Amino acid sequence: MSKLRLLVGTRKGAWTISTDSERSKWQIEGPMHLGAVVSHYVADPRIPGVQMMSVGSGHLGPSVFVSKDFGSSWSEATTPPAFSVEPNGVERSVDHVFWLTPGHVSEPDTWYAGTSPQGLFKSVDGGDTWQEVLGFNHHPDFFEWRGGDKDGTPDGPKLHSVIVDHSDKEHLLLGMSGGGIFESFDAGATWSALNSGVAMDFYPPKEDGSEYEFGHDPHCLIMHPQDANRLYHQNHCGLYALDRSTGKRWTRIGDNMPKEVGDIGFPIVAHPRDPNTIWVFPMDGSGQWPRTSPAGRPAVYCSRDGGASFIRQAKGFPEQQAWWTVKRQSMAVDGMDSLGVYLGTSNGQLWGSVDAGENWQPIAMDLPQIFSIEVEVSP
Repeated sequence: MSKLRLLVGTRKGAWTISTDSERSKWQIEGPMHLGAVVSHYVADPRIPGVQMMSVGSGHLGPSVFVSKDFGSSWSEATTPPAFSVEPNGVERSVDHVFWLTPGHVSEPDTWYAGTSPQGLFKSVDGGDTWQEVLGFNHHPDFFEWRGGDKDGTPDGPKLHSVIVDHSDKEHLLLGMSGGGIFESFDAGATWSALNSGVAMDFYPPKEDGSEYEFGHDPHCLIMHPQDANRLYHQNHCGLYALDRSTGKRWTRIGDNMPKEVGDIGFPIVAHPRDPNTIWVFPMDGSGQWPRTSPAGRPAVYCSRDGGASFIRQAKGFPEQQAWWTVKRQSMAVDGMDSLGVYLGTSNGQLWGSVDAGENWQPIAMDLPQIFSIEVEVSP
């Protein structure tokens, strides 16, 4: 019988929450690295038992830790991600490692990391040593891409959503908040922007009416695990979809969300077997951007037709006065036949649905602020 674990990173450490294939009872274990900020805690789908965690300590600084025994023991990277001096002479330091992504299945020791401030790093020895992806970090336009040194992103600018195309290990995509979405077809040596069709409401329109090529604020970018042409992303300025088989221009599928709810949010996840099915957790982006569930009525919205329509899923959630925030790494799905969907809130609540979002149950209610949720399935 399979064992399913939710790997939960929080502001005050990390926890694992385990169940069997029935998903009827959950066992909480932890904490690990109590008191440290764990921005991302992930399992390696290529090697059972291998896990990686970004850990930020106010005393020891940002680092990466690796486990080879399902989290029973941990070793720190001997060379964590660190910036070199940029070609223009600017010196930067890593505030925290924000995102971790396993490499292609054909490269079992390769990992990628995104940092704050924005930087892309790579390890080819299972996370022990990290080097800059210089083709990105030292790109001649990088300073302009990221908006100079005046980025106003809350909690600091971030490079996130690092994607390795499952059909082509040379094809990489990533998101920068701020900056936009960028991709490489040569394993990071050269890069181009992929932001056509995306609104930029926080900038004045160009006099010639043209679009901004970069400077955007994507919140989360995903590629479908079976169809590499199907991309979705949640943006500061809406919810978008792109089918690479038909072009390079994003379509704002968020226009099909209920107008009173809007299409602003952080996380987005896809059904692992159906590229047309996605889930989002919208937030209030009006006024002073409270970033809470609209009207205090939390709900997940699911589309089963690629964003042409959405249905509200909130059975089991509080019906009012629940001002949740769900961060970009705090939604996940499992691969079970009856699909499990999970979300974690900024007030430490972990919720799950074992019927693709139709019904929701509380799993853990008193964790610290949740930053990330990932799923690990093992024998």
